[in-house]
Amino acid sequence: MKIFFHFSVIGFSNTYLIGNDHGDAILIDPGHMDIQLLDLIESNHYYIRHILITHRHESHTKGIGTLLKIYDADIYAYSAFGFSDFSVHPIPLNQPLLLSGIPVECRLVPGHSNDSIVFIIDKAMFTGDVLLSGRIGKTDSKLSHSLLLRSIKEQLLPLDDRMLIFPGHGAPSTLKIEKMFNEDIIEDMKHIRT
Repeated sequence: MKIFFHFSVIGFSNTYLIGNDHGDAILIDPGHMDIQLLDLIESNHYYIRHILITHRHESHTKGIGTLLKIYDADIYAYSAFGFSDFSVHPIPLNQPLLLSGIPVECRLVPGHSNDSIVFIIDKAMFTGDVLLSGRIGKTDSKLSHSLLLRSIKEQLLPLDDRMLIFPGHGAPSTLKIEKMFNEDIIEDMKHIRT
């Protein structure tokens, strides 16, 4: 399995390409389809079979329509609600997906949005806007902020510290680095201790 990274200045978002040894590939959060992303896929001799969506925000989904004109891919998201232009497979929680021979664990981590899913593939965690390098995702209320912190604490922090974090925006990180330096997580842990 190989992981490739693509950054788009439109939406300042990251898209991830995960390929197997047989030419099949998974694309995570195609916020923008451009010639560079197409070249990344084609130059590595991949065919996109599956598209995973961490949440419905446009900066993570806008490239789907163009991709489906090139590849016959299945789309997976928390729910099909809000996706009217194409068919979406709802993600079964607490049950891993096997996509092109690659096991994918799916964890619901609400707060940034109520449909936020984190995908775990081997020692890599694709977090969308849930957990970014040095911060957590934006929320629209204190209640949503608390929900996101609780969801991160319950769903992500117990995982292996060496887990790589590939966020929807910004630089990659590791779970250990976030536990040590992410101010939102550190502040939340202080409140728990007191």
